[in-house]
Formats: sequence, C-alpha cells, structure tokens
Amino acid sequence: MEEVIFKPGDLVRVKSGGPIMTVKQVGKTAMLDEDAVWCVWFEKVGNRQVAQEDTFHPVVHEKVQKSGIGLAVV
Repeated sequence: MEEVIFKPGDLVRVKSGGPIMTVKQVGKTAMLDEDAVWCVWFEKVGNRQVAQEDTFHPVVHEKVQKSGIGLAVV
C-alpha cells in the first residue's frame, strides 16, 4: 500500500467527503504516540466564517489540489 505523506500547508479532505482543510501540523499524538494530522478549516455559522480545528489519523485523508477550474484529488 502506498503511504501518503502530508506536510503543513497541504490541502486535504476526509475521503468520505466534507470541507477542504489545511494541514497545520503532522506528527505523533502525545497521549497515544500515534500518527496524526492536525487540520484547520472554516465553517459558516450564521453570517460568519468560524475557524475549526481537529486532529485526524492520516489514513482518513486524501490530498486535494486547487486548479483553475476547482479542486482535484491528487
């Protein structure tokens, strides 16, 4: 199986769908010492865009890339 390496600044999304997120950090979790990807994204709440952050296991993500016509899975 091909290992996908993420780095800060990469655009990703959960393979099952959802918002485009920016990778903030990649590393091991402190509590369980497992691989993790820290992401940030924005969600509309009322009339405002609110920053959200969460940590995910790397296998649930796929890289996406902006192009002139939208986004494409890399």
